[in-house]
Amino acid sequence: MSQKKLIIPFINAENEMPGSVISLADHYCCEGADALYIYNFSGDEKSREEFLSTLREIDKEIDIPFYAGIYVNRFEDAKKALYTGASRLVIRKALLPEEKELNEITKRFGPDKLCIEIDMKADFQTAEKLDSFMETGFGTAVLKHIDVTKSFEETVSGSRIRIMIRDGLIRNDLAALLSYENVEAVMTNYFEEKDIYKAKRGLKKQGLDVGVLESRIAFSDFKLLENGLLPVVVQDYRTNEVLMVAYMNEEAYRNTLKTGKMTYYSRSRRELWIKGETSGHYQYVKEMFLDCDNDTILAKVRQVGAACHTGSRSCFFQELAKREYVQANPLLILMEDYQTIVSRKENPKEGSYTNYLFDHGIDKILKKCGEEAAEILIAAKNPDAEELKYEIADFLYHMMVLMAECGLDWDDITRELVNRR
Repeated sequence: MSQKKLIIPFINAENEMPGSVISLADHYCCEGADALYIYNFSGDEKSREEFLSTLREIDKEIDIPFYAGIYVNRFEDAKKALYTGASRLVIRKALLPEEKELNEITKRFGPDKLCIEIDMKADFQTAEKLDSFMETGFGTAVLKHIDVTKSFEETVSGSRIRIMIRDGLIRNDLAALLSYENVEAVMTNYFEEKDIYKAKRGLKKQGLDVGVLESRIAFSDFKLLENGLLPVVVQDYRTNEVLMVAYMNEEAYRNTLKTGKMTYYSRSRRELWIKGETSGHYQYVKEMFLDCDNDTILAKVRQVGAACHTGSRSCFFQELAKREYVQANPLLILMEDYQTIVSRKENPKEGSYTNYLFDHGIDKILKKCGEEAAEILIAAKNPDAEELKYEIADFLYHMMVLMAECGLDWDDITRELVNRR
């Protein structure tokens, strides 16, 4: 099965305010981009550190891959860039580091993580030259300033390296560029104020395999209510929190697939409504499922702001009845315990052991983490796992105190684990 063709907006972060870059990245993420290419090739150390900080913030906000283009002089520069959460590192051919440093980078991170950006107008590459970068350790070539000539077509068609084309799409056609078998993506700033989903639907009609929302079951197979509607249960895609229940008819369902925004049918107003169209609290589709009876949709969405018209995150906030129970979800337990630790840091409580650790500072916290880690090693030698269980719990608590002291939370940790997959 061939790989889907990607549309990757690029963002030039040079001389841009971090907030503007983050906002634009989030916009593209919501509006159908497959990935992002964000770059700042300034050699200035202060600008580079600010850019790395911006990338870390972007990693927290978006849920699509992003590639980081940055000036790399040393191995440490490459490591810092990829440790922001970037899926790939892009290095300009004109700014390649010294051979020793480059060898260390390619050996450590491998071709799947490394791209080389080449200005084809300044330094035209043949297929053989492009392939030589594979031997250097790069897995992808990003080609910019291209002219679609016979020589260019021969280069793209004859090369074995993965190719992405960076182009403003002023003179060149998106479908034509993506039609080359070796071209896996087009990077462009063309869609800053244009509809990516609409472009993808057009590409799909032209026979290109692009990522669009398509129903795997025909709407005619859905079992509707007598009024022709289908109930939709809406969940937050990250937490699985139930946000609301609404209804769709066929037109609302098709518009949801078309736009990537949850669209419903209002029974009271008897008309379609896009969630967030007036409030700005859009729901961006991540996944949709049909239940076993084909009569209810479960939609997992990215919720902007509040789902409820009252301003509540969820419509389900009025408690009716409750029986006490022990929470057994590991992530929820860790998150709740972490929030308790943060609360102690922000609102000290007399006699609190947590506040005792915070009051004595980072060295005391590190000492306790070291001691608890050693206790785990000792307990692991005991055939009885009960003691090990206690020591791991102690270590996790002290580790969370360290996280709070250093400004990390569980979202940071889980994102890093995801980035390592």
